[in-house]
Amino acid sequence: MHELSTLGFGSFFEEQVRQLSGDVIPARVAAEHRGGYDVWAQAGAGFAQLAGRLTRGLEDEEYPGVGDWVVLRSQPGPGNTTIIDNVLNRRTVFLRGAAGPEARAQVVAANVDLVFAVCGLDANYNVRRIERYVARIWASGAQPVVVLNKGDVCGHADERVSEVESHCPGVQVLVTSALHSGGLDAIRGLVPPGITAALVGSSGVGKSTLVNALTGEQLMATGEIRAHDGRGRHVTTHRQLVQLPAAGLLLDTPGMRELQLVDEDGIGAVFPDIEELSLSCRFADCAHDSEPGCAVRNAVESGRLSAERLGHYLKLEKEAQAFELRRNEHSRRKSERVWGQLRKEGDRIRRWKGDV
Repeated sequence: MHELSTLGFGSFFEEQVRQLSGDVIPARVAAEHRGGYDVWAQAGAGFAQLAGRLTRGLEDEEYPGVGDWVVLRSQPGPGNTTIIDNVLNRRTVFLRGAAGPEARAQVVAANVDLVFAVCGLDANYNVRRIERYVARIWASGAQPVVVLNKGDVCGHADERVSEVESHCPGVQVLVTSALHSGGLDAIRGLVPPGITAALVGSSGVGKSTLVNALTGEQLMATGEIRAHDGRGRHVTTHRQLVQLPAAGLLLDTPGMRELQLVDEDGIGAVFPDIEELSLSCRFADCAHDSEPGCAVRNAVESGRLSAERLGHYLKLEKEAQAFELRRNEHSRRKSERVWGQLRKEGDRIRRWKGDV
Protein backbone atom coordinates (compact mmCIF):
# COMPACT_ATOMS: atom_id res chain seq x y z
CA MET A 1 0.00 0.00 0.00
CA HIS A 2 1.26 3.48 -0.86
CA GLU A 3 -0.14 6.77 0.37
CA LEU A 4 -0.15 8.95 -2.73
CA SER A 5 1.06 12.00 -0.78
CA THR A 6 4.21 10.13 0.27
CA LEU A 7 4.83 9.37 -3.41
CA GLY A 8 4.78 13.08 -4.27
CA PHE A 9 1.14 13.36 -5.41
CA GLY A 10 0.00 16.95 -4.82
CA SER A 11 -2.41 19.63 -6.01
CA PHE A 12 -0.75 19.96 -9.43
CA PHE A 13 -1.66 16.37 -10.27
CA GLU A 14 -4.94 16.30 -8.31
CA GLU A 15 -6.31 19.08 -10.53
CA GLN A 16 -5.51 17.07 -13.66
CA VAL A 17 -7.14 13.94 -12.24
CA ARG A 18 -10.32 15.86 -11.35
CA GLN A 19 -10.76 16.73 -15.02
CA LEU A 20 -10.80 13.06 -16.05
CA SER A 21 -14.00 11.03 -16.08
CA GLY A 22 -14.60 7.52 -14.82
CA ASP A 23 -12.70 5.50 -12.24
CA VAL A 24 -9.28 7.17 -12.23
CA ILE A 25 -6.33 5.22 -10.82
CA PRO A 26 -3.26 7.47 -10.51
CA ALA A 27 0.13 5.79 -10.20
CA ARG A 28 3.77 6.79 -10.31
CA VAL A 29 6.35 5.24 -12.62
CA ALA A 30 8.99 3.69 -10.37
CA ALA A 31 11.15 2.03 -13.03
CA GLU A 32 11.32 1.79 -16.79
CA HIS A 33 12.07 -1.41 -18.71
CA ARG A 34 12.10 -2.29 -22.38
CA GLY A 35 8.72 -4.02 -22.19
CA GLY A 36 6.97 -1.64 -19.82
CA TYR A 37 7.05 0.03 -16.43
CA ASP A 38 6.98 -0.72 -12.72
CA VAL A 39 4.24 1.47 -11.21
CA TRP A 40 3.25 2.37 -7.66
CA ALA A 41 -0.41 3.11 -6.89
CA GLN A 42 -2.35 3.52 -3.66
CA ALA A 43 -3.52 -0.10 -3.78
CA GLY A 44 -0.08 -1.53 -4.46
CA ALA A 45 2.64 -2.03 -7.05
CA GLY A 46 2.75 -3.86 -10.37
CA PHE A 47 3.74 -3.89 -14.00
CA ALA A 48 2.16 -1.71 -16.69
CA GLN A 49 2.35 -1.19 -20.44
CA LEU A 50 1.35 1.77 -22.60
CA ALA A 51 -2.01 1.77 -24.35
CA GLY A 52 -1.60 1.30 -28.09
CA ARG A 53 -2.93 4.77 -28.94
CA LEU A 54 -0.23 6.30 -26.73
CA THR A 55 2.59 4.37 -28.38
CA ARG A 56 1.38 5.74 -31.72
CA GLY A 57 0.60 9.29 -30.62
CA LEU A 58 3.34 10.37 -28.20
CA GLU A 59 6.55 12.17 -29.16
CA ASP A 60 9.84 10.81 -27.81
CA GLU A 61 10.00 13.04 -24.72
CA GLU A 62 6.27 12.55 -24.03
CA TYR A 63 6.69 8.85 -23.28
CA PRO A 64 6.51 8.11 -19.54
CA GLY A 65 9.78 8.36 -17.67
CA VAL A 66 10.66 7.40 -14.12
CA GLY A 67 8.91 9.84 -11.78
CA ASP A 68 5.99 10.46 -14.13
CA TRP A 69 2.41 10.25 -12.90
CA VAL A 70 0.12 8.14 -15.07
CA VAL A 71 -3.48 6.94 -15.06
CA LEU A 72 -4.04 3.18 -15.07
CA ARG A 73 -6.91 1.20 -16.55
CA SER A 74 -6.97 -1.23 -13.62
CA GLN A 75 -5.31 -1.70 -10.24
CA PRO A 76 -1.72 -3.00 -10.42
CA GLY A 77 -0.75 -6.15 -8.63
CA PRO A 78 1.54 -9.19 -8.64
CA GLY A 79 1.16 -11.39 -11.70
CA ASN A 80 -0.98 -9.07 -13.79
CA THR A 81 -0.16 -6.33 -16.30
CA THR A 82 -2.24 -3.17 -16.31
CA ILE A 83 -2.50 -0.53 -19.02
CA ILE A 84 -1.41 3.13 -18.88
CA ASP A 85 -4.24 5.16 -20.40
CA ASN A 86 -2.94 8.68 -19.73
CA VAL A 87 0.29 10.45 -18.82
CA LEU A 88 -0.24 13.50 -16.60
CA ASN A 89 1.50 16.79 -17.35
CA ARG A 90 4.86 17.13 -15.64
CA ARG A 91 5.70 19.62 -12.92
CA THR A 92 9.43 19.38 -13.66
CA VAL A 93 11.48 17.33 -16.14
CA PHE A 94 15.23 16.78 -16.51
CA LEU A 95 16.05 16.31 -20.20
CA ARG A 96 19.24 15.52 -22.02
CA GLY A 97 20.10 14.94 -25.66
CA ALA A 98 19.93 11.24 -26.50
CA ALA A 99 22.88 9.60 -28.23
CA GLY A 100 22.70 9.48 -32.01
CA PRO A 101 22.34 11.87 -34.94
CA GLU A 102 18.58 12.51 -34.70
CA ALA A 103 18.64 15.17 -31.94
CA ARG A 104 16.08 13.46 -29.69
CA ALA A 105 15.39 14.64 -26.15
CA GLN A 106 15.52 11.93 -23.49
CA VAL A 107 13.73 12.09 -20.13
CA VAL A 108 16.14 11.39 -17.27
CA ALA A 109 13.88 12.24 -14.33
CA ALA A 110 10.32 13.57 -14.14
CA ASN A 111 8.52 15.45 -11.37
CA VAL A 112 11.49 15.72 -9.02
CA ASP A 113 11.83 18.53 -6.50
CA LEU A 114 15.60 18.64 -6.43
CA VAL A 115 18.46 17.02 -8.30
CA PHE A 116 21.78 16.07 -6.73
CA ALA A 117 24.60 16.51 -9.26
CA VAL A 118 27.16 14.02 -7.93
CA CYS A 119 30.85 14.42 -8.71
CA GLY A 120 33.77 12.48 -7.24
CA LEU A 121 36.57 14.21 -5.38
CA ASP A 122 39.05 11.87 -7.04
CA ALA A 123 40.23 12.00 -10.65
CA ASN A 124 36.59 12.38 -11.70
CA TYR A 125 36.38 15.97 -10.40
CA ASN A 126 35.61 18.48 -13.16
CA VAL A 127 34.06 21.85 -12.36
CA ARG A 128 33.10 22.42 -16.03
CA ARG A 129 31.09 19.20 -16.00
CA ILE A 130 29.39 20.38 -12.82
CA GLU A 131 28.42 23.65 -14.53
CA ARG A 132 26.85 21.64 -17.36
CA TYR A 133 24.80 19.50 -14.96
CA VAL A 134 23.65 22.48 -12.92
CA ALA A 135 22.50 24.28 -16.09
CA ARG A 136 20.29 21.32 -17.04
CA ILE A 137 18.92 21.07 -13.50
CA TRP A 138 17.92 24.74 -13.48
CA ALA A 139 16.29 24.19 -16.88
CA SER A 140 14.30 21.25 -15.50
CA GLY A 141 12.50 23.42 -12.94
CA ALA A 142 14.03 21.50 -10.02
CA GLN A 143 16.44 22.79 -7.37
CA PRO A 144 20.10 21.85 -7.96
CA VAL A 145 22.40 20.61 -5.21
CA VAL A 146 26.01 19.62 -5.90
CA VAL A 147 27.31 16.58 -4.02
CA LEU A 148 31.08 16.16 -3.92
CA ASN A 149 31.43 12.49 -3.01
CA LYS A 150 34.52 10.55 -1.87
CA GLY A 151 35.57 13.27 0.57
CA ASP A 152 37.70 10.62 2.29
CA VAL A 153 40.19 10.59 -0.62
CA CYS A 154 40.57 14.37 -0.93
CA GLY A 155 42.69 16.43 1.43
CA HIS A 156 41.48 19.79 0.13
CA ALA A 157 37.70 19.35 -0.09
CA ASP A 158 37.11 22.89 1.24
CA GLU A 159 38.94 24.33 -1.75
CA ARG A 160 36.80 22.27 -4.13
CA VAL A 161 33.64 23.48 -2.38
CA SER A 162 34.73 27.10 -2.76
CA GLU A 163 35.54 26.55 -6.41
CA VAL A 164 32.14 25.00 -7.17
CA GLU A 165 30.34 27.75 -5.25
CA SER A 166 32.13 30.41 -7.28
CA HIS A 167 31.25 28.67 -10.57
CA CYS A 168 27.63 27.87 -9.62
CA PRO A 169 26.33 30.85 -7.60
CA GLY A 170 23.42 30.17 -5.29
CA VAL A 171 23.79 26.39 -5.39
CA GLN A 172 24.27 24.40 -2.18
CA VAL A 173 27.39 22.20 -2.18
CA LEU A 174 27.69 19.13 0.06
CA VAL A 175 30.69 16.89 0.75
CA THR A 176 29.98 13.21 1.37
CA SER A 177 31.77 9.91 1.73
CA ALA A 178 29.31 7.19 0.76
CA LEU A 179 31.71 4.38 1.73
CA HIS A 180 32.10 5.77 5.25
CA SER A 181 28.55 7.21 5.61
CA GLY A 182 29.92 10.73 5.88
CA GLY A 183 27.66 13.71 5.19
CA LEU A 184 24.55 11.59 4.60
CA ASP A 185 22.42 13.42 7.18
CA ALA A 186 22.68 16.59 5.11
CA ILE A 187 21.20 14.71 2.13
CA ARG A 188 18.45 13.11 4.23
CA GLY A 189 17.53 16.52 5.58
CA LEU A 190 16.81 17.75 2.06
CA VAL A 191 14.50 14.81 1.22
CA PRO A 192 11.67 14.72 3.77
CA PRO A 193 8.51 12.65 3.16
CA GLY A 194 6.66 13.73 0.01
CA ILE A 195 9.80 15.09 -1.66
CA THR A 196 11.46 13.40 -4.64
CA ALA A 197 15.15 13.86 -5.42
CA ALA A 198 17.23 12.47 -8.28
CA LEU A 199 20.91 11.58 -8.44
CA VAL A 200 22.73 12.36 -11.69
CA GLY A 201 26.39 12.19 -12.63
CA SER A 202 28.93 10.25 -14.62
CA SER A 203 29.83 6.60 -14.02
CA GLY A 204 31.96 5.89 -10.98
CA VAL A 205 31.03 8.93 -8.87
CA GLY A 206 29.26 6.76 -6.28
CA LYS A 207 25.55 7.39 -6.92
CA SER A 208 24.52 3.80 -6.27
CA THR A 209 26.78 3.61 -3.23
CA LEU A 210 25.03 6.72 -1.90
CA VAL A 211 21.63 5.09 -2.44
CA ASN A 212 22.72 1.96 -0.58
CA ALA A 213 24.14 4.02 2.28
CA LEU A 214 21.01 6.18 2.55
CA THR A 215 18.62 3.22 2.52
CA GLY A 216 20.76 0.95 4.66
CA GLU A 217 20.29 -1.82 2.10
CA GLN A 218 22.29 -3.19 -0.83
CA LEU A 219 19.62 -2.14 -3.34
CA MET A 220 21.94 -1.04 -6.15
CA ALA A 221 24.89 -2.87 -7.67
CA THR A 222 28.21 -1.05 -7.45
CA GLY A 223 31.46 -1.52 -9.36
CA GLU A 224 35.12 -0.67 -9.34
CA ILE A 225 36.52 2.46 -10.99
CA ARG A 226 39.75 3.11 -12.87
CA ALA A 227 42.28 4.79 -10.61
CA HIS A 228 43.95 6.92 -13.30
CA ASP A 229 40.83 8.84 -14.40
CA GLY A 230 38.16 8.08 -11.82
CA ARG A 231 35.83 6.57 -14.41
CA GLY A 232 33.62 3.59 -13.74
CA ARG A 233 31.61 1.21 -15.86
CA HIS A 234 27.81 1.38 -16.13
CA VAL A 235 26.61 -0.76 -13.22
CA THR A 236 23.17 0.84 -12.83
CA THR A 237 21.37 -0.10 -16.05
CA HIS A 238 18.00 1.58 -15.54
CA ARG A 239 16.40 4.45 -13.66
CA GLN A 240 14.82 3.45 -10.37
CA LEU A 241 12.82 5.15 -7.61
CA VAL A 242 13.58 4.00 -4.07
CA GLN A 243 11.92 4.90 -0.77
CA LEU A 244 14.25 6.35 1.87
CA PRO A 245 13.51 5.23 5.46
CA ALA A 246 11.26 7.82 7.16
CA ALA A 247 11.97 10.22 4.31
CA GLY A 248 11.13 10.91 0.67
CA LEU A 249 11.97 9.24 -2.63
CA LEU A 250 15.32 9.00 -4.36
CA LEU A 251 15.72 8.38 -8.09
CA ASP A 252 18.95 6.68 -9.11
CA THR A 253 20.07 7.02 -12.73
CA PRO A 254 22.72 5.26 -14.84
CA GLY A 255 26.02 7.07 -15.23
CA MET A 256 26.21 9.46 -18.18
CA ARG A 257 29.28 9.53 -20.37
CA GLU A 258 28.09 12.88 -21.66
CA LEU A 259 25.26 15.28 -20.88
CA GLN A 260 24.19 16.97 -24.08
CA LEU A 261 22.25 20.22 -23.73
CA VAL A 262 18.89 20.31 -25.54
CA ASP A 263 18.29 24.07 -25.22
CA GLU A 264 19.77 27.23 -23.70
CA ASP A 265 17.52 27.16 -20.62
CA GLY A 266 19.45 27.17 -17.36
CA ILE A 267 22.75 28.43 -18.78
CA GLY A 268 22.08 31.99 -17.64
CA ALA A 269 21.44 30.79 -14.08
CA VAL A 270 24.93 29.25 -13.94
CA PHE A 271 26.57 32.33 -15.47
CA PRO A 272 24.63 35.27 -13.96
CA ASP A 273 27.76 37.46 -14.07
CA ILE A 274 28.01 37.12 -17.85
CA GLU A 275 24.27 37.58 -18.30
CA GLU A 276 24.42 40.82 -16.29
CA LEU A 277 27.43 42.11 -18.20
CA SER A 278 25.73 41.38 -21.54
CA LEU A 279 22.99 43.88 -20.66
CA SER A 280 25.59 46.62 -21.15
CA CYS A 281 26.72 45.41 -24.60
CA ARG A 282 26.13 47.90 -27.43
CA PHE A 283 24.11 45.34 -29.42
CA ALA A 284 21.26 43.35 -27.92
CA ASP A 285 22.24 40.28 -29.97
CA CYS A 286 25.94 40.56 -29.16
CA ALA A 287 27.74 37.22 -29.57
CA HIS A 288 30.63 38.39 -27.33
CA ASP A 289 33.08 37.65 -30.10
CA SER A 290 34.44 40.65 -32.03
CA GLU A 291 31.54 43.11 -31.89
CA PRO A 292 32.39 46.70 -30.89
CA GLY A 293 31.13 47.81 -27.51
CA CYS A 294 31.00 44.28 -26.03
CA ALA A 295 30.88 44.70 -22.25
CA VAL A 296 31.63 41.02 -21.71
CA ARG A 297 34.87 41.14 -23.74
CA ASN A 298 35.83 44.36 -22.00
CA ALA A 299 35.43 42.58 -18.65
CA VAL A 300 37.76 39.81 -19.82
CA GLU A 301 40.37 42.30 -21.02
CA SER A 302 40.24 44.19 -17.72
CA GLY A 303 40.57 40.99 -15.68
CA ARG A 304 37.11 41.21 -14.10
CA LEU A 305 35.97 38.06 -15.92
CA SER A 306 37.94 34.89 -16.62
CA ALA A 307 38.47 34.13 -20.31
CA GLU A 308 38.09 30.45 -19.46
CA ARG A 309 34.68 31.06 -17.86
CA LEU A 310 33.49 33.03 -20.88
CA GLY A 311 34.80 30.30 -23.18
CA HIS A 312 32.75 27.62 -21.42
CA TYR A 313 29.65 29.83 -21.43
CA LEU A 314 29.96 30.32 -25.21
CA LYS A 315 30.64 26.60 -25.73
CA LEU A 316 27.45 25.61 -23.89
CA GLU A 317 25.40 28.19 -25.78
CA LYS A 318 26.68 27.03 -29.18
CA GLU A 319 26.11 23.38 -28.30
CA ALA A 320 22.52 24.08 -27.22
CA GLN A 321 21.80 26.15 -30.32
CA ALA A 322 23.23 23.43 -32.59
CA PHE A 323 21.04 20.77 -30.93
CA GLU A 324 17.92 22.92 -31.34
CA LEU A 325 18.69 23.45 -35.04
CA ARG A 326 19.10 19.71 -35.58
CA ARG A 327 15.96 19.02 -33.58
CA ASN A 328 13.91 21.50 -35.62
CA GLU A 329 15.20 19.95 -38.85
CA HIS A 330 14.32 16.48 -37.57
CA SER A 331 10.79 17.68 -36.68
CA ARG A 332 10.38 19.30 -40.11
CA ARG A 333 11.38 16.11 -41.92
CA LYS A 334 9.12 14.01 -39.71
CA SER A 335 6.19 16.36 -40.41
CA GLU A 336 6.86 16.16 -44.15
CA ARG A 337 6.83 12.36 -43.98
CA VAL A 338 3.49 12.37 -42.12
CA TRP A 339 1.88 14.77 -44.57
CA GLY A 340 3.25 12.73 -47.47
CA GLN A 341 1.65 9.60 -46.05
CA LEU A 342 -1.67 11.43 -45.55
CA ARG A 343 -1.62 12.69 -49.13
CA LYS A 344 -0.98 9.18 -50.44
CA GLU A 345 -3.82 7.82 -48.31
CA GLY A 346 -6.13 10.58 -49.57
CA ASP A 347 -5.24 9.79 -53.18
CA ARG A 348 -5.89 6.10 -52.55
CA ILE A 349 -9.36 6.82 -51.11
CA ARG A 350 -10.27 9.12 -53.98
CA ARG A 351 -9.23 6.48 -56.51
CA TRP A 352 -11.27 3.88 -54.67
CA LYS A 353 -14.31 6.18 -54.80
CA GLY A 354 -13.72 6.88 -58.45
CA ASP A 355 -13.20 10.64 -57.92
CA VAL A 356 -9.99 10.60 -60.02
